Amino acid sequence: MSKLLCVYCASSDRLDPKYYKAATELGERLVAEGWGLVYGGGKTGLMGAVARGTKSAGGRVVGVIPEFMKARELAFDEADELVTVITMRERKLLMETRADAFVTLPGGFGTLEEIMEILTLRQLDVVKKPCVFLNQDGFYDDLLRLFDRMLQDKFFKPSNLELFRVASTVPEIFSQIEIARQAKTESKWFETR
Repeated sequence: MSKLLCVYCASSDRLDPKYYKAATELGERLVAEGWGLVYGGGKTGLMGAVARGTKSAGGRVVGVIPEFMKARELAFDEADELVTVITMRERKLLMETRADAFVTLPGGFGTLEEIMEILTLRQLDVVKKPCVFLNQDGFYDDLLRLFDRMLQDKFFKPSNLELFRVASTVPEIFSQIEIARQAKTESKWFETR
């Protein structure tokens, strides 16, 4: 059984094509790196792109989708395993449990909410799995500046900035995951950002 990479990303079909390209590349690359995909189970937007990329490369796709979304025919039916749940909370918990690492692509409220919950659980030492933001074309620059402001104004400790890593490209995601897995601390991240 291959390890599963949880990918949080947008379901919108109205984005710049560069975002779909990166999501597809991630799906293909994760297979080459020996991973399977666990994600929100959708067929639209970046979610659909990463799932199709994974499938086209011969990888395993595990989708977790709430019943109300499945009823709207939004599910990626080609998934190797499509788990139907009732609530969004159940969906997030199952994805968190099945994942061996987390990657966040550009996205909206839902994407941000999902990764912030994981970072909160990492801060509380409940989740110990690597977390990586794909900061494609500086998408997350403002969020990273907000994190720096939170630190500056003492809303959290410097160690909070060690709970995640940042990649600028899809290939870099996997080197960041590997660094996070091997490192006992990630203090170097803050110094090199």
